[in-house]
Order: sequence, then C-alpha cells, then structure tokens
Amino acid sequence: MDSENSLLGVCGCCGPLRPRYKRLVDNIFPEDPKDGLSKSDMEKLTFYAVSAPEKLDRIGAYLAERLSRDVVRHRYGNVVIAMEALDQLLMACHSQSIKPFVESFLHMVAKLLESREADLQVLGTNSFVKFANIEEDTPSYHRRYDFFVSQFSAMCHSTHEDPDTRTRIRVAGIKGLQGVVRKTVNDELQAIIWEPQHMDKLIPSMLFNMQDADDMDRVGAVHPSTPCVSGGQDGDENPSTLAESCFRELLGRAAYGNMNNAVRPVLVHLDNHHLWEPNEFAVSCFRIIMYSIQAQHSHHVIQQVLGHLDTHNKSTPRVRAGIVQVLLETVAIAAKGSVGSIQECKAGEAPDGEHATPANMWLGPTVLEVFNTLLKHLRMSVDLELGESSRRNSASSASSGRGKESDERIVQNAIIQTIGFFGGNLPDYQRAEVMMFIMGKVPVYGTPCHTLDTVKIGHQGTKRIQTMLLSSLIMVTSGFKSKSMSGALPSPFLDPLFSISLMEDSELRQLVLEILHNIIDRHDNRAKLRGIRIIPNVAALKIKREKISKQDVAFMKKHGQQLYRHIYLGCKEDDNVHKNFELLFTTLAVLTIELANEDVVVELVRLAVALQDMALSTEENLSMWLRCGVLALVAAYLNFLGQMIANTSFCQHVSKVIELRNMDAPYLLPEHVFRDKCSLPDSLDRDDGALFFQSADMADSLAGAGYNADRLNVPYVPQVTVLYTVGKILHRCKQTSRDEERLTRRKSFVDAISLQVDILASSLPDKSQLAEEITFETLKKAIDTSVLEDQERERRRQVMEKFQKAPFEEIAAHCESKANMLHERLAHIFELTIRPPPSPSGATSVSSGHAQHQSVPIYEMKFPDLCVY
Repeated sequence: MDSENSLLGVCGCCGPLRPRYKRLVDNIFPEDPKDGLSKSDMEKLTFYAVSAPEKLDRIGAYLAERLSRDVVRHRYGNVVIAMEALDQLLMACHSQSIKPFVESFLHMVAKLLESREADLQVLGTNSFVKFANIEEDTPSYHRRYDFFVSQFSAMCHSTHEDPDTRTRIRVAGIKGLQGVVRKTVNDELQAIIWEPQHMDKLIPSMLFNMQDADDMDRVGAVHPSTPCVSGGQDGDENPSTLAESCFRELLGRAAYGNMNNAVRPVLVHLDNHHLWEPNEFAVSCFRIIMYSIQAQHSHHVIQQVLGHLDTHNKSTPRVRAGIVQVLLETVAIAAKGSVGSIQECKAGEAPDGEHATPANMWLGPTVLEVFNTLLKHLRMSVDLELGESSRRNSASSASSGRGKESDERIVQNAIIQTIGFFGGNLPDYQRAEVMMFIMGKVPVYGTPCHTLDTVKIGHQGTKRIQTMLLSSLIMVTSGFKSKSMSGALPSPFLDPLFSISLMEDSELRQLVLEILHNIIDRHDNRAKLRGIRIIPNVAALKIKREKISKQDVAFMKKHGQQLYRHIYLGCKEDDNVHKNFELLFTTLAVLTIELANEDVVVELVRLAVALQDMALSTEENLSMWLRCGVLALVAAYLNFLGQMIANTSFCQHVSKVIELRNMDAPYLLPEHVFRDKCSLPDSLDRDDGALFFQSADMADSLAGAGYNADRLNVPYVPQVTVLYTVGKILHRCKQTSRDEERLTRRKSFVDAISLQVDILASSLPDKSQLAEEITFETLKKAIDTSVLEDQERERRRQVMEKFQKAPFEEIAAHCESKANMLHERLAHIFELTIRPPPSPSGATSVSSGHAQHQSVPIYEMKFPDLCVY
C-alpha cells in the first residue's frame, strides 16, 4: 500500500514537467465539453505558437492525437473544440513552419470525413473550406488532395434516409469540392487536379446535384455576368444552386489545355443518365459552360460536341437531335457572346452592358470541321429516313416508319438550323467561303458531285438534300453585305445555283430566288417590295439605293445574261405558283435598285418585252393561268421600273395599258390573276395591242431620256447552255424512268429507224440536183474555178461585214439558233438512247396473234451514224 502511494506521488510531481505546448493544449479543453473552447487558454496557446513557430508541428501532432482518441471514444464535444482550435491556429500563423502543421490538420480533417456521423463530416468539411481560403506564401511540393476529391465526391452522392441530413451532407460535399478547386486550380504544382481521374469525379458530382428535378428551374438562371461566390444562406442550403456556382467557378478557371478534360465528363454524364432526350438539362449545362469559360476557348467546346456527335452516329434520332441542338446553342452563344438565349442571338439584341464576342476570335480552324461533320450527319439522316420508308410493308410497320421519319426530320431541321446559324454569324469574308463550301455539296444534275452520291439516294433523296442545303444557304446569306457582286457571286457559285434554279421543281426555284435576294439586296429593300402588285407610288416606299460601282458594272457585263436567262426560263416552268411570281418580281426589282445602270435598264426592258412575247406566243405550250401570270408580272415590273428611272413618258404608256387592263382584262393584272377565284379567258388576242406594252413606244421614251434604245429592236433570245440542256434531259430522264420501262421495244425500233432515216436524208443531195442534165456548159462551169473563187470572196466579205457592223445580240441570236438545233437533236438522241434499241434486223415472230420482237446482243445492234464514232 505504501509503495502505491509513493508511485502516485512521483507521478504527481512529474506532471508539471510535461512540455509546455502539451500543457497549453490540454488547458483549452474544459472539464465539461458543453462549456466550449476556453478563450483565455486559447489566446495563450496562439501566442505561444506565434512566438515559437518551430513548435507548430508538435502542437498539430498532439491535437491530432487527442482528436483521434476522442473520435474513437465518441467524445464529439472535444472533437469540436479541437477543430475550432486548429482553425484559429491556421488563421493566426503564416510562417514557413506551418507546412508540417497543415499536414496534421489535413490528417484530422480526413479522420472526420471518414466517420459515418454526418455532423463530423460537416465539421471536417467546414474546417477544410476555411483552410482553402487561406493563401499560402510558398507552394507545397508534396501535398496531394486525391483523398479529399474522392471523399467529397462521395458525399455529393449521399443517399441518407433522412432528407434533411442527406441535403446537409451533399451541401458539405459540394463545399468541399469548391474548396479543393480554389486551393488547387491556381497552384501550378497542383495541375494534377485537371487530370481525367479527378475531373471524372468532380464534374459528375456537380451535375448530379444540378439535375435535381425540383430545382431544375434554377439551373442556368444565374446571369452569366454574375460573379461566382459561395452565396448566402439560401445558396448554402440548396445543393443545385451551390453545385452550379462551383461548376461555373471550375470552368472559369480552366486554362487552354484543360478544356477537353473539363468538357468530356459532362458529355459522359449526359450519356450515362440518358439526358439527351429530352435535352433541357443538357442545353442548360452547355449554356453554363459557354457563359463561364473564356471566349477564346469556345471552339474547344464545339469540337468536343462535334466529336461526341460522331460517336452517336448509330443512336436514336432524338438523341442525335438533342446533341445537334446543344451544338446549336453553343454556336449561338460563342458567336454572339453573352446573349441570354438563341432567340436573342437571332434577333441580334444583347442585354445592356454586354458585348458580343467577335466571331473570328475562335472560328478559324473549326469552320470546315463543323460543316463537314454536320453535312455528313445530314446525309446519314436522309439515308436512314429513306431506308425506313422503303422497308414499310405492313400497316404496323408503316406507323412505326412514320414515327421514325418524323424523328429524322427533327434531326435534319436541327442540322440545317445549326449550319445556317453558324455560317450566318461569320464575318463576311469567311461567310463567302462557307457559301462556296455548301454550294459545292449541293448535288446538281449535269455536274459532277464528289461529296454526295446521288445514285444511291435516288431522286427523292437528292431533292431532300438540295432543299435542306439551299435552306441552310438562305440562313447563311441572311444579312450578308458584300461590297461587290463579283465577290459575293463568283462563277463557281453562280453557275450551279442557276442550274438548280432551272430544275422542274418550284420549291427549289423559290429557294434559289431567296438566296439571290439575300445576296443582291444590300440595302434591305425586300420588305418594302413584298408581294407582286401594281405599286401606285414607288417614292412612298423610300427605297434605299446607291450609285452603281464600277465593279458591279463589270459584274453585270459578265453575268447579266445569266441573270436574265434565269428569270426568263424560270417564268416558263409549268409548276410555277403565286410565290414564284412574287419572288421573280422581287428579283427584278432588286436588280433594278442595286445593279441597274442605263445599259442594264435597257436589257431589263428587253427582257420584259420578251416575257410578254413568250406569254402571247402560240408556239409555247403554256397554260392560260401561266400566260396571264407572266403578263401580270411584266405589268407590275414595268410600272415599278418607270417610276424608278423617273421617265414620265414611259410611266404614261405603262399607266395607260394598266388602266385599259383594269377595265377590259383584269386577269392580266397581279391583283386579280393571283386570287383564288379568277376567271380566265380561253385565249389571248395578240392583235389587241392596247392591252399590251409596245416596245416601240417604250424605246421612244427611253431614247428621249438619253438611253441607247436601239437595242430594244433586237429580240431577246436566252442563251441556253449545253450544261442546262443536258441537265434538263437527265432530270427528265430520272423522273420518267419508270414510264420508259413500260415502252415497248417496237417503239424504240421505230424511233431509231426514223432518226437514222432523218439523218441520212439530210445528208443526201436534192433529187433535182441528181436529175439535172449534164451539158457542155455544165462541164465548162465545173472546170472554170474563177467564178467559185469570186463567190467565196464575196461570201467572206459579207461575213466580215456582218460581224463588224451587226449588233452583238443579233450575232448571238444567229449563233443560238444553230446551237438550239444541235441541242434539240442531242435531246432527241438522249431520249432514244436511255435504253439500247433492238437491231433493225431483229427477227419478229408472231405468237398467239401478237408480234414479239427477239432481243439482239448489243454488239450486233446497228446504231445511227451520228451515234457512232
């Protein structure tokens, strides 16, 4: 008993000999943990730590030891006191010796986070957040936060039974991740945080809380210009809002080389949770991304979305449509800067105090990549739609096929909208290149198309692609303002565009005319000219115009005939509707405003006269409605032209004809003929000259105003190119291929023989020449070559004189008459050689009263001489 008392006395005597830092640490813990941290003793400990910074590591190690013991023994009051003391020491000490103390501190935070108690996890998270806000003087070479990223991410996905507790844990996890981000993203030595293994935990944890259905309306509600802060009480208690704030902060700190690692987990998360259909959350996420990142990094996001679209080329149509719509949103925001929505982007209005980002800052290397990818998926969508349509065999499959078709239409419309919006926000010099790029993708009959195989998709698929690409061209050219027409409409763009405009499809022709309007109308006068009508006072429209430049004069000299031919032949198409005539009138009016000098005015009058003659010609196989429509178009345009050139006598003649038509032939005016119920005559009387415009009167009016009206005496003849002729033939052949299969071989045989006989007959001399009697005088003339030489010399003189003095139009018309004969013969040949005709020597047998023609091998067939070379 005495020995035990002596032992206790020795221990009691040794108590004051303990190190001072331990005594100071022990004193901050009261006997009752409910009393909290002893402030006086804490001040002593803080003063000691500041005075002797070399003791900080020992203080931290001892506090960590006590905290670990109290956690195991569930003395949570002492745990709270220990963490409060650690927080105060961190805030007070900023010396070099704090590094080892931080290691002890992080060790204690890790102990709390590993606990299953929600209160301890929240306590540890709050201490870590306070530590994250401390700016250290020197970087740390060995500190890693891998454990904290994993633990905080796990807390963000908490599934605790109690909703309030679950919310507290998730909020704590988000705050912890936000602390990790703030502590590491600005530290070059902690660049490892941007590696995929960490981003794959950080990003999904934030998105998981952002997609909460109850808080969906809050996602994306924060204005892009709002600074990313921790928020007030409401934000701290709302996991969705807090996660969005952390997500914005992370993206705002992303450098150039880290964008791919930051965006890829977003795409993976949307895939894993099937959030592309519907895609509201996906659109909201990428709005946040585009608003948060630096403007020069926008093309990284676009490239990531494009690559993701490629990986989903076999997904459902709605998934692909969702990705394309997200791409459209990213392009819209990147093109217009901080604009709240796509609608505001299209309207060209940005909120006050915001500035649009110049498009050329980021679009350089990605322009062709974007269009290549989108056009590829457009073609794939058309293939899938046509494939589904062809596989419909039963009523049940038909209903599902219609659903599939409508889904593919959603994909196609989204792609077209994206193409148009993307190109429409490029600077003009890049937009011209994009226009050429898209036009090169449009399949045109009669021209090689290397990008789209029109044979596999057929006529229907080709038309669909043509329609969609031209629709996207309309969006790209909208608002396009080129200083010179030669730069906006170069030959490689104009030629295929006009080839499409002469196809036998009214919808395609309408799209081509709208594209021309977008490019030619540089002063936005189209809205004032909408609708074909007799305008009583053109001056009231306040048309904006400028003096035509020398470059535009040169453009009209080079390409004017193409424009006139396009309008002339476009008026002759049988499937024209009211909208076609409205667009044709707008085309003529815009040409007059933008590109008409004196020579062009005369050419346009010649064109109007030629259209009138075409409508009155009995040789043209035109319907009565089409004839009246063309005459109404001529009346509306000449009325507009006369007022634009301010020629009084010209206007008087036009007004007189219009007044007579109002009384006697209202069906020749646009206000009547284009109504639903308009009575049309059985025929048009060309002899009633008072109802039609007289070229002689108009020529006199123009000559009196100083115009070179002599050219009005030369009839206008459209210059039809061989490309146009072949294109029309091929187009007609594709449309009538089924009808051609029904034709009998006998008809082919007769056609081939008739063609051969016609060609041989034209090459044989006249019979009168063969029957001419051969006399001495005849032989004398044949020997005497002087007469032939004189005749040849006279012929050459006449030819030279004709080419020197005759007007160019007369020479062109003479040449065209010969060319038209060749084109007609070529058309006839192509129609007959669509299928190989049987040989004329083919045997004919009669069976059951019906003639049957036996087929002959191709190498034994006899073709006309003109087809053999």
